[in-house]
Amino acid sequence: MTITTAPASAAVDAAALRPYEAHRDGESPNRNLTPLSTGLNAEGRLVVGGCVLSDLARRYGTPLYVLDEATLRGTAQAYRKALASHYPGSALALYASKANSSLAITAVVASEGLGLDAVSAGELLTAVQGGMPPERIVFHGNNKSLEELRLAVDLGVTVVADNWLDLEQLATLSLAQPVRLMLRFTPGIECHTHEYIRTGHLDSKFGFDPDQLEAVLQHLKGCAWAQVSGLHAHIGSQIFELQPHRDLAGVMADALKLARDLGHPVSDLNVGGGLGIRYVESDDPPSIDAWVRTVAEAVARACEERGLELPRLLCEPGRSLVATAGVTLYSVGSRKEIPGLRTYLSVDGGMSDNPRPITYQSLYTAVLADRPEADPTDTVTLAGKHCESGDVLLKDLQLPPASHGDVLAVFATGAYNASMASNYNRIPRPAAVLVGDGLVDLVQRREQPEELLRYDVLPERLRPVT
Repeated sequence: MTITTAPASAAVDAAALRPYEAHRDGESPNRNLTPLSTGLNAEGRLVVGGCVLSDLARRYGTPLYVLDEATLRGTAQAYRKALASHYPGSALALYASKANSSLAITAVVASEGLGLDAVSAGELLTAVQGGMPPERIVFHGNNKSLEELRLAVDLGVTVVADNWLDLEQLATLSLAQPVRLMLRFTPGIECHTHEYIRTGHLDSKFGFDPDQLEAVLQHLKGCAWAQVSGLHAHIGSQIFELQPHRDLAGVMADALKLARDLGHPVSDLNVGGGLGIRYVESDDPPSIDAWVRTVAEAVARACEERGLELPRLLCEPGRSLVATAGVTLYSVGSRKEIPGLRTYLSVDGGMSDNPRPITYQSLYTAVLADRPEADPTDTVTLAGKHCESGDVLLKDLQLPPASHGDVLAVFATGAYNASMASNYNRIPRPAAVLVGDGLVDLVQRREQPEELLRYDVLPERLRPVT
């Protein structure tokens, strides 16, 4: 994929920028609240990727997803460097594209040497057309359709078998050569995160139960169509703890030994992802380097204790790879003051472009794009425009006095915002731009209201009489 670039009307001279220190942590991109390229111009306005955010809002409209290319590349490089430094064998980071799937993001991630995991036909096609080599793609999912499995096999990607139905359906396909299979199982490890995003405990819809693993491996010994190349387990998302990942290494090494003892030449061990990021100042996630070091050392030690040749180590960062690169811009609209109780400040987006607050009670950091360092004398509840009382993006947000038309910047929105966006209230989904070095690219055009009707069919008998 070729990304064409154009100078932004908002571009500024990098030498004229001063750092925006309020939310900066140089240790690791996932510990930053803002994109790595964030700065302030001479007027004190927020700049990301060499582009003034409020100028981008005027040029492309709001809500607007802004992705910083420097942060995306820097985070990919941090994973690649940490794996090379801490794991004595070969390793590959796979971008968990469910976090934010697009042609542009795929192109950047592929160019940085990472792989990708997909969970649907749409994500598979996006990955391939975005330039990701099929040999660096794995295909997940707990309820894959036969059509999706056929597409994955035709593309030549690794299929992650999640259950017996996956195996039964794959066996019905006419295969020119064996399918590269990775078996997913639940490791029975708990971690402290939201219950909706815990996937490693036994009560999970994902993966074979650990007690089934030997039976699955025995069954696959007699399947000429299958080449078991890897094992996979995942313990959850937005995790700040390191100990569960140490525990996972031992469980996976036991599974690896079992598979090899049964004659399967398993070469890949995929520990999933789950590293958290900083959404608000009080969040304290491990750095990428610390997370990778913990995982790499634990896997190497567990394999050594069992006399196992080191597998290729795979991991699947999603949120920690792309979230900090993203900023969402909104325009401030109406204001409602309830004396002694609350002040509502409404913006032109909400739960359709960011469903995480209403779904997970997620928190974010936000500032006025043109006055990020002004004294925050107001306490407001940031409300969306949707017909839903729970459509609240942020409660008790400290801001300077805001007026109609001011641009609000919400940080760390690169993951699970665009990918989970909806058309609730028939509101079109936002545009997205990629910024870097003063250049800006439209990478997702804004939906138009009339486009929301394109799949509706009005039966002839219901059409108005003219």
